[in-house]
Amino acid sequence: MSEEKALNVGPSGIEVAYERFGDPKAPPVVLVMGGGGQLINWPEDFCTELVGHGVQVIRFDNRDSGRSTHFHDAPVPDLQAALAGDASSASYTLSDMAADTVGLLDALELDGAHLVGASLGGMIAQTVAIEHPDRVRSLTSMMSTTGDLGVGQPDFAVLAGVGSPPEDRQGYIDWYVRTFRLIGSPGFPYDEAHAADVAGRAYDRGLDHLGLQRQAVATVASGDRTARLRSLDVPALVIHGTADVMCDISGGHATAAAIPGAELITVDGLGHSFPRGAWPEIIPPIAGLVHRAEAASSRT
Repeated sequence: MSEEKALNVGPSGIEVAYERFGDPKAPPVVLVMGGGGQLINWPEDFCTELVGHGVQVIRFDNRDSGRSTHFHDAPVPDLQAALAGDASSASYTLSDMAADTVGLLDALELDGAHLVGASLGGMIAQTVAIEHPDRVRSLTSMMSTTGDLGVGQPDFAVLAGVGSPPEDRQGYIDWYVRTFRLIGSPGFPYDEAHAADVAGRAYDRGLDHLGLQRQAVATVASGDRTARLRSLDVPALVIHGTADVMCDISGGHATAAAIPGAELITVDGLGHSFPRGAWPEIIPPIAGLVHRAEAASSRT
């Protein structure tokens, strides 16, 4: 496993940094990270455990994160205006980010993949399934929502204590550790050393505060997917924690209700993070969905 970069990806022709784990002949599982996150926010051990269930895993940096293309020359994003109905500061939409994901599949010569998206990544994965259904073998949407602003909203009282991330490296690490203590998973032990390590590596790989805001505006500009989710014909799993303060569990319930036949798994004490203690409740269901979808596909 080593980090690589795909060039001229998708209609936007961007660069996408990615890593690939496992046997390239095994069913491909593409992990799509959330807002401001990087491929390293999918824990490496999480990836290797998935590989141990007979799949290959691909994790990558979305546009405006990590070592993929950043849109530094784009207009300054205005999230508050977008939430008020003026999305004119949007540099792109979830459709563009979905096209990036499909472009990465093209670069890797994969005709299809099993998508696992977390938070914003869940929204991107949903959009790929809606707009590029022939490329999605199964869909897992985690800690995410439908785009309906009536569900899946954050707990603003908790977020008020987060504040803006500092610009300096140590300040950012300290902020990240504090933030994930607030928005993480109270039902599981908090690995502060791991959080600090991820924060430092993310800072070094290419932290972009405006990039996060551009991604956030893209989600608002893309609107409500509920009606289009109802038209999906794909094996689907929705995973959501009962303690998620970044994306209320109502978003998971709404997603599962919208996708025909989707299975919903709720994890007690899980918030907006990937604590190792929750993996036994997350990894086997994902792998099980992949193998059921592969078996069903081979019979047709």
